[in-house]
Amino acid sequence: MNFYVRQADWVGDQAPIAAIRQQVFIDEQHVPVELEWDGLDDTALHLLAIAEDGSAIGCARILSDGSIGRMAVLPAWRKQGVGRALLQAAIELCRQNGWFDIHVSAQSHALAFYEQAGFHGIGDEYMDAGIPHQAMKLHISN
Repeated sequence: MNFYVRQADWVGDQAPIAAIRQQVFIDEQHVPVELEWDGLDDTALHLLAIAEDGSAIGCARILSDGSIGRMAVLPAWRKQGVGRALLQAAIELCRQNGWFDIHVSAQSHALAFYEQAGFHGIGDEYMDAGIPHQAMKLHISN
C-alpha cells in the first residue's frame, strides 16, 4: 500500500485538510465557500490519507452525532482504495466513540461506494450545494 490513513488534528492539520477540500469541493464540484466552511471542523474528528512521500491525498470528518462527511480524495488518487480506507477508519472511529448509528449524506454518484460498506439509503434524493445527495445509514455493533 502506498498510502496510510491517520487521525488528524484540526489545529495541526488544518492546512492539508483545507487544501484537499478546497480542491475537491470548492474548485472541482463548485460547492460555495460558505457551505463548505460550516464552522463544525473545530469540534469534529478528522482523518487524513497520506501518500508515502508525505503528501496529504484525502480526508474525512466525523461529527459527534456519528455523521461521516467531507470525504474527499484528490483526483490522481481516486480508484486506488483511498476512499475505502478513509471510510473504514471513520467507521472504526465511530465504533471507538460509541456511535453505533452512523450517517452519511452521500453524493448520488457515490451510493454504490457506501452500499459496499454496508450503508443503506434513507428517504428520497435531495439537493445539497447543487449536487444530488441521499441520506444513508449504517448500524454497527461494539
